[in-house]
Amino acid sequence: MHAKAFVLAGSAALALLTAACKDDAEGADAPGGRGYTIDPATGEHRMTITREDGEATLRAGAAVPVGLPEGFSLFPGTRVRENARVSQPGGEGMLVTFEADAPAADIADHYRDAAKGAGFAIEADLETGDTRLITAVREGDKARLTLTATEGKPTTGQLSITAPKLTPVPADIAPWTKPSPDSFETPVPQR
Repeated sequence: MHAKAFVLAGSAALALLTAACKDDAEGADAPGGRGYTIDPATGEHRMTITREDGEATLRAGAAVPVGLPEGFSLFPGTRVRENARVSQPGGEGMLVTFEADAPAADIADHYRDAAKGAGFAIEADLETGDTRLITAVREGDKARLTLTATEGKPTTGQLSITAPKLTPVPADIAPWTKPSPDSFETPVPQR
Protein backbone atom coordinates (compact mmCIF):
# COMPACT_ATOMS: atom_id res chain seq x y z
CA MET A 1 0.00 0.00 0.00
CA HIS A 2 2.82 2.42 0.83
CA ALA A 3 4.42 1.82 -2.58
CA LYS A 4 1.19 3.03 -4.23
CA ALA A 5 1.29 6.18 -2.10
CA PHE A 6 4.83 6.95 -3.23
CA VAL A 7 3.96 6.34 -6.88
CA LEU A 8 0.97 8.66 -6.53
CA ALA A 9 3.09 11.30 -4.79
CA GLY A 10 5.70 11.12 -7.56
CA SER A 11 2.97 11.40 -10.19
CA ALA A 12 1.52 14.43 -8.43
CA ALA A 13 4.94 16.11 -8.34
CA LEU A 14 5.42 15.46 -12.06
CA ALA A 15 1.94 16.81 -12.76
CA LEU A 16 2.83 20.00 -10.89
CA LEU A 17 6.05 20.32 -12.88
CA THR A 18 4.21 19.77 -16.16
CA ALA A 19 1.54 22.31 -15.27
CA ALA A 20 4.19 24.85 -14.35
CA CYS A 21 5.97 24.33 -17.68
CA LYS A 22 2.81 24.98 -19.66
CA ASP A 23 1.70 28.09 -17.78
CA ASP A 24 3.98 30.98 -18.73
CA ALA A 25 2.18 33.26 -16.24
CA GLU A 26 3.62 31.20 -13.37
CA GLY A 27 7.21 32.40 -13.74
CA ALA A 28 9.73 32.94 -10.97
CA ASP A 29 8.22 36.32 -10.07
CA ALA A 30 4.57 35.33 -10.44
CA PRO A 31 2.07 36.55 -7.87
CA GLY A 32 0.75 33.95 -5.45
CA GLY A 33 4.12 32.79 -4.19
CA ARG A 34 4.94 30.33 -6.98
CA GLY A 35 8.16 30.04 -8.90
CA TYR A 36 9.44 27.62 -11.50
CA THR A 37 12.86 27.55 -13.12
CA ILE A 38 15.00 25.24 -15.23
CA ASP A 39 18.77 25.49 -14.87
CA PRO A 40 20.11 25.48 -18.46
CA ALA A 41 23.52 24.15 -17.36
CA THR A 42 22.28 21.12 -15.38
CA GLY A 43 18.70 20.67 -16.57
CA GLU A 44 17.50 20.82 -12.96
CA HIS A 45 13.83 21.73 -12.55
CA ARG A 46 12.95 23.74 -9.44
CA MET A 47 9.53 24.74 -8.20
CA THR A 48 8.86 26.78 -5.09
CA ILE A 49 5.46 27.38 -3.54
CA THR A 50 4.92 29.69 -0.58
CA ARG A 51 2.16 28.49 1.73
CA GLU A 52 0.79 29.68 5.05
CA ASP A 53 3.03 27.23 6.93
CA GLY A 54 6.16 28.15 4.95
CA GLU A 55 7.91 27.45 1.68
CA ALA A 56 7.86 24.12 -0.17
CA THR A 57 10.53 23.43 -2.80
CA LEU A 58 10.71 20.63 -5.36
CA ARG A 59 13.99 19.99 -7.18
CA ALA A 60 14.23 17.34 -9.90
CA GLY A 61 17.06 16.22 -12.17
CA ALA A 62 20.03 13.90 -12.39
CA ALA A 63 22.36 16.42 -10.73
CA VAL A 64 20.12 17.22 -7.72
CA PRO A 65 22.06 16.26 -4.58
CA VAL A 66 20.79 13.07 -2.96
CA GLY A 67 19.87 13.30 0.71
CA LEU A 68 19.34 10.40 3.09
CA PRO A 69 18.46 10.11 6.78
CA GLU A 70 21.33 9.71 9.21
CA GLY A 71 22.68 6.17 9.16
CA PHE A 72 22.01 5.59 5.45
CA SER A 73 24.30 5.56 2.43
CA LEU A 74 23.75 4.84 -1.21
CA PHE A 75 24.54 1.29 -2.25
CA PRO A 76 28.22 1.20 -3.36
CA GLY A 77 28.56 1.77 -7.10
CA THR A 78 25.13 3.41 -7.43
CA ARG A 79 24.66 5.59 -10.50
CA VAL A 80 21.89 8.17 -9.98
CA ARG A 81 19.68 8.43 -13.07
CA GLU A 82 17.16 10.93 -11.69
CA ASN A 83 16.41 12.49 -8.33
CA ALA A 84 13.43 14.44 -7.06
CA ARG A 85 13.73 16.11 -3.68
CA VAL A 86 11.01 17.97 -1.77
CA SER A 87 11.71 20.23 1.21
CA GLN A 88 8.86 21.70 3.21
CA PRO A 89 8.16 22.72 6.80
CA GLY A 90 8.20 19.61 8.94
CA GLY A 91 10.11 17.32 6.62
CA GLU A 92 11.86 16.34 3.44
CA GLY A 93 11.31 13.65 0.85
CA MET A 94 13.37 12.14 -1.92
CA LEU A 95 12.72 9.81 -4.84
CA VAL A 96 15.89 8.62 -6.57
CA THR A 97 15.99 6.41 -9.63
CA PHE A 98 19.25 4.50 -9.88
CA GLU A 99 21.19 1.67 -11.46
CA ALA A 100 23.97 -0.51 -10.08
CA ASP A 101 26.02 -3.48 -11.22
CA ALA A 102 24.92 -5.79 -8.39
CA PRO A 103 22.17 -8.30 -7.67
CA ALA A 104 18.84 -6.85 -6.52
CA ALA A 105 19.10 -8.97 -3.36
CA ASP A 106 22.39 -7.28 -2.39
CA ILE A 107 20.87 -3.83 -2.89
CA ALA A 108 17.81 -4.82 -0.82
CA ASP A 109 20.06 -6.19 1.95
CA HIS A 110 22.00 -2.89 2.06
CA TYR A 111 18.89 -0.73 2.56
CA ARG A 112 17.12 -3.21 4.90
CA ASP A 113 20.20 -3.32 7.17
CA ALA A 114 20.51 0.49 7.12
CA ALA A 115 16.81 0.88 7.93
CA LYS A 116 16.99 -1.53 10.87
CA GLY A 117 20.14 0.21 12.15
CA ALA A 118 18.39 3.60 11.96
CA GLY A 119 15.40 2.40 13.99
CA PHE A 120 12.98 1.60 11.17
CA ALA A 121 10.59 -1.35 11.42
CA ILE A 122 10.39 -3.40 8.21
CA GLU A 123 6.76 -3.53 7.05
CA ALA A 124 7.31 -5.51 3.84
CA ASP A 125 10.22 -7.46 2.39
CA LEU A 126 9.02 -9.12 -0.80
CA GLU A 127 10.56 -10.88 -3.76
CA THR A 128 8.41 -11.10 -6.88
CA GLY A 129 10.17 -12.48 -9.91
CA ASP A 130 13.22 -10.32 -10.55
CA THR A 131 12.07 -7.48 -8.26
CA ARG A 132 12.71 -6.88 -4.57
CA LEU A 133 10.47 -4.54 -2.56
CA ILE A 134 11.15 -3.23 0.93
CA THR A 135 8.98 -0.81 2.91
CA ALA A 136 9.87 0.45 6.37
CA VAL A 137 8.66 3.06 8.85
CA ARG A 138 10.16 4.67 11.94
CA GLU A 139 7.41 5.29 14.48
CA GLY A 140 9.14 8.08 16.42
CA ASP A 141 9.18 10.60 13.57
CA LYS A 142 7.04 8.80 10.95
CA ALA A 143 9.98 8.55 8.54
CA ARG A 144 9.27 6.13 5.66
CA LEU A 145 11.35 4.19 3.17
CA THR A 146 10.34 2.28 0.04
CA LEU A 147 12.85 0.48 -2.17
CA THR A 148 12.29 -1.42 -5.39
CA ALA A 149 15.22 -3.08 -7.16
CA THR A 150 14.80 -5.08 -10.37
CA GLU A 151 17.47 -7.56 -11.39
CA GLY A 152 19.18 -6.83 -14.69
CA LYS A 153 22.37 -5.74 -16.39
CA PRO A 154 22.42 -3.28 -14.74
CA THR A 155 19.99 -3.68 -11.85
CA THR A 156 17.60 -0.70 -11.74
CA GLY A 157 15.57 0.67 -8.89
CA GLN A 158 13.89 3.46 -7.03
CA LEU A 159 14.44 4.58 -3.45
CA SER A 160 11.88 6.81 -1.79
CA ILE A 161 12.45 8.27 1.67
CA THR A 162 10.54 10.82 3.74
CA ALA A 163 11.98 12.07 7.02
CA PRO A 164 12.18 15.19 9.16
CA LYS A 165 15.74 15.80 7.87
CA LEU A 166 17.82 14.39 5.02
CA THR A 167 21.60 14.66 5.05
CA PRO A 168 23.46 15.13 1.75
CA VAL A 169 25.45 12.11 0.59
CA PRO A 170 29.04 12.63 -0.60
CA ALA A 171 29.25 14.65 -3.82
CA ASP A 172 31.48 12.04 -5.47
CA ILE A 173 28.38 10.07 -6.52
CA ALA A 174 28.33 10.68 -10.26
CA PRO A 175 24.98 11.39 -11.90
CA TRP A 176 23.96 8.99 -14.63
CA THR A 177 24.57 10.12 -18.18
CA LYS A 178 23.05 8.49 -21.21
CA PRO A 179 25.78 6.74 -23.19
CA SER A 180 26.51 8.10 -26.64
CA PRO A 181 26.00 5.73 -29.57
CA ASP A 182 29.77 5.92 -30.17
CA SER A 183 30.46 4.41 -26.75
CA PHE A 184 28.97 1.02 -27.67
CA GLU A 185 31.35 -1.60 -28.95
CA THR A 186 30.38 -3.58 -32.00
CA PRO A 187 31.07 -7.29 -31.54
CA VAL A 188 33.53 -8.75 -34.02
CA PRO A 189 32.27 -11.98 -35.60
CA GLN A 190 34.35 -15.05 -34.80
CA ARG A 191 35.77 -17.03 -37.77
